[in-house]
Amino acid sequence: MKTSDFYYDLPPELIAQTPLEQRDESRLLCLDKATGEWSHRHFYELPNLLRPGDCLILNNSRVLPARLLGQRLPGGGACELLLLQDKGDKVWECLVRPGKHLRQGARVSFGNGELTAEIAEVLPDGNRLVRFDYEGIFLEVLERLGKMPLPPYIKEELQDQERYQTVYSKINGSAAAPTAGLHFTPELLEKIAAKGIGIGYVTLHVGLGTFRPVKEDEIEQHDMHSEYCTIPQETADLINRTKASGGRVICIGTTSCRTVESWAGEDGSMTAAGGWTNIYIYPGYRFKVMDALVTNFHLPESTLIMLVSALAGREHTLAAYKEAVLERYRFFSFGDAMFIS
Repeated sequence: MKTSDFYYDLPPELIAQTPLEQRDESRLLCLDKATGEWSHRHFYELPNLLRPGDCLILNNSRVLPARLLGQRLPGGGACELLLLQDKGDKVWECLVRPGKHLRQGARVSFGNGELTAEIAEVLPDGNRLVRFDYEGIFLEVLERLGKMPLPPYIKEELQDQERYQTVYSKINGSAAAPTAGLHFTPELLEKIAAKGIGIGYVTLHVGLGTFRPVKEDEIEQHDMHSEYCTIPQETADLINRTKASGGRVICIGTTSCRTVESWAGEDGSMTAAGGWTNIYIYPGYRFKVMDALVTNFHLPESTLIMLVSALAGREHTLAAYKEAVLERYRFFSFGDAMFIS
């Protein structure tokens, strides 16, 4: 298939720049994956669309305030580091700007010297290995000095950093939010649980590769990025019970989908697991576990709209996206959602 097969026209003003005041008042486009029929709801109506015996699988990864703004030493020129992956021993793989001034051996300072760093190595892809120096606990230093690494299409400053976290975020490690979960409130989760719907958690630390465009003409030639994910035993058990009793496994977001599909057996059985996944889901893929998906609206020609198309069909997906544009839905990370069932 061609990458261009997954293009759609999106007016720039429909890219949501800020979150809604109330998380669950986002709109929800419900799409029947078999017929292509759709209906318009709001996210707070989700409990009415679920059935006792279903289960929701949510990604509890928490976004690191991984964007650091500092000065080069000596001289004080501005620079920016974006933490991607912890390599251990105070070394992180990072994106840096300006690259031409941050060669091996270059030193930088953040927060008036509370945090300093040295470029240890320039990697073949242009990323840097950076060795940090600080007192105390690194995550606490980051909470003080770091900013949320918002996607490049969001130009507005985020006033409340917690609005780029899900209310159930727990385990630090993501460079971007699992955005389908941003619509949930504690009250909505309680209402869902009270209806007899299981709630299970997985962890997938979202990497910036999720925003990397597909540059190849043929989608099969795209090299998928790797991300670390885990499925605890209790979540594996919940999925197996749900399947055995005829309930639906409903993933909240493409990250939850990629996690369960990475570790599921060919027969759909789930076991506790953990490790790196570079699973690439596009039309033709046979889902082993996931029956339905809650997800935001994704960028044209992205691997994420390809995943949605694998579930709902490319024609149904693009028709639903066209409807969302006509109805002035809000798109991308702080935008509205779809429920594909």
